[in-house]
Amino acid sequence: MILDSILDILTGVFLLLGGFLSVAAGVGLIRFPDAIARLHATTKPQILGLAFILLAIALQERQVSTILLLIFLLIFQMITAPVSAHMIARAGYRGGIIAPRSLLVDELEQAIDAAPEFDDTERASE
Repeated sequence: MILDSILDILTGVFLLLGGFLSVAAGVGLIRFPDAIARLHATTKPQILGLAFILLAIALQERQVSTILLLIFLLIFQMITAPVSAHMIARAGYRGGIIAPRSLLVDELEQAIDAAPEFDDTERASE
């Protein structure tokens, strides 16, 4: 009886933390000035917010099958969110929407300058 009450309180706390972090990610997406800051604001608190919400679900369900599914969901999100943020940032950099003042060191410029040009018209004619 007491254990159920403690788990219910922890579930509520984890849901509030997860909800707060998810809202903070949304606010950061709207309020931050450039693409780099927005990507940082959406990936970091979003992953931790999701982890808190999944932990709250695990505390309420307490079934092995549910916990395994929640672990799979968290791992999948932890793998895909940084990769997608990286690809969006790279596309934004190449598209010129990244503010130059937001980069302290521009390591990608040298790699792009050294890369050979790719022409889509050559491939389309083959």
